[in-house]
Order: sequence, then structure tokens, then C-alpha cells
Amino acid sequence: MTLWVLTILGLVALIAVDFLIGRKPHDVSIKEAGIWTVVWIVLAVLFGVGLLVFGTAQASGEFFAGFITEKSLSVDNLFVFVLIMAKFSVPSHLQQRVLLIGVLIALVLRAIFIAAGAAVIANFSWIFYIFGAFLIYTAWKLIQEARADEEEEAFEENRLLKSIENRFGVADRYHGTKLFIRNNGKRVLTPLMVVMLAIGTTDVLFALDSIPAIFGLTQDPYIVFTANAFALMGLRQLYFLIGGLLKKLVHLSYGLSVILGFIGVKLVLHALHESGVHVPEISIPFSLTVICGVLIITTITSLIANKKTEQRAQAAQAAAQDEPAASDDAKESVES
Repeated sequence: MTLWVLTILGLVALIAVDFLIGRKPHDVSIKEAGIWTVVWIVLAVLFGVGLLVFGTAQASGEFFAGFITEKSLSVDNLFVFVLIMAKFSVPSHLQQRVLLIGVLIALVLRAIFIAAGAAVIANFSWIFYIFGAFLIYTAWKLIQEARADEEEEAFEENRLLKSIENRFGVADRYHGTKLFIRNNGKRVLTPLMVVMLAIGTTDVLFALDSIPAIFGLTQDPYIVFTANAFALMGLRQLYFLIGGLLKKLVHLSYGLSVILGFIGVKLVLHALHESGVHVPEISIPFSLTVICGVLIITTITSLIANKKTEQRAQAAQAAAQDEPAASDDAKESVES
């Protein structure tokens, strides 16, 4: 309990510092986003090393495997965050405030999910079969969507968000950083509050696969929570740092599907082992190697694919420019 309290107090202190530094709405520069991204990654590494020094090598390995998995899965969230920002036409100087509060809402909701998942796992070991099957199914769906090459063009509000809007009403424009205003004597939400709720509640959908995934790497609720916390708290800076590069990660869905499928198989094997069936279990070092290897390979292949696409586009553009010149030469020849 002491460890939990100290960890939560430390996390709250870091969030407070982050909030105070960025309390004034402003456009986040690449330099600022890069510095804070490095800060959160360094903090995560230090925490993992702390687990190694004051805990065990297994706990440290589980944390790093969970952190990298959650971080890679959270990158997929950024695609939806971009759509949400576009849907609500969020002014650029308010986006960092939206992401900060939205991510905090997501962290609280994930903590509830983690507590529920830990309670279920402690009492029903067969839940690993369900988690494993769900992750394998999710991996297959990701591959199907990637092969179909269908991109969502607009963000659709969930039922909870729509009910909140209908219950309280929404102002017709942004009012700085205000979350509520008085409109004709009635207290209504501002669009800023709505988009914060959209970011936070939409993340719950991603938690449906990320939480079972990390429970496939560790059953320690403390490690599950801290890995999620560090992955989510660096997500805001990552949004501004690689927002323009997201479309270039064309093979990310394939990589995530392989990772989820791998962890799904690991969960099923663990469930069989718990049931008394003699099957090999996948170790944390091997899991960490597979996860990192898949992410590195998909990043490299994405960059290669983008380079080839750009080269084809440049060749097509050059050919299009040559056609009018050739037709002009032919016309001059005919006139002569």
C-alpha cells in the first residue's frame, strides 16, 4: 500500500509540473514536444531500472515489455486523436490543454479497467483463454483493415458523449480554456469540454485490447498500472512530435497485429499451463525481443514503402509535365 501511495503521489507531482509548465495555452513547438517526449521516456527507463535495483529482474523486464507494448499501441490512438481534433476544429493553441485533460480522463478509466481485470484474474484463471482469444481476433481484424486500406475519414461520437451533449447542451464556439459557460441563464458545455471527454472516453475502446495485452505480459497490477501511466502521459507530447509522420507509418497496423497475436498465443499457453497441461511458456526476455523486433521491422518497411511511393509520385508528376511540352513541340512541327 505504501508503494502504491508513493507512486500515485509521484505521478500526480509529475502531472502537476507538466500542467504548470504548459498552463498558458500556446502552440507546441517541435522542440518543446521533443524535450518532453525524451523526459517521459527517461523517467520510464529510470523507473524500470529502479524496479531492477530495488525489486527483481523479472519485474523490470515485465515493466519494459509492458511499457513498449502500451507505447506502440498508444501510437495507434494518435490517428483517432487527429480525427477528433479535426472534427471539433480545435484551435492549435488549445490542443495541448485538450490532450492533457483527455489523457488524464483516460488514465483514470484505465485504472478502473486494470483493477477490474486484476480482480477477475485473481479469481478466475480461465479468463486468460478469453483474453487470448480476443487478442488473436483483434490481431486478425487489424490485418483485415490494413489489407482493405480503409481509413476513417471522420470521427463518430459514442453514445455516452452524445447523451452528455444532449443533457447539458453545447456552446456554439470556444471560450478560451473555459469548460462551462452561462447561455441564456443555462449552464452549458463548451466545445473544449466536449473534445476533452471525446479523447478520454474514446481511449476506453483502445483499452479493450491494450489491457488484456499487458496482462498477457504480467499479472502484477502495479506493473500494469505504471506501464500504462508512463505510456499515456508521454502521449500528448508524442502527438505534436510525430503528428505529421503518422500517415507514413503505413505498416504499423501489421506490426500491432503481430504483437497482439503473439501475446494472445502467450496468454493461451499460460492458461493451458495453469490448467495443468504441459506446454512451453514464453519468457519475458523473448517477448521483449519479439515486440521490439516487430516494431523496428515495421518502422523500416514503412519508411521504405513511403520512399517508393514518393518516387513513383515524382515520376508521375515529371511525366505529366513532359506531356504538355511534347504536345507543344508536335503542334509547332505541324504548323511548320
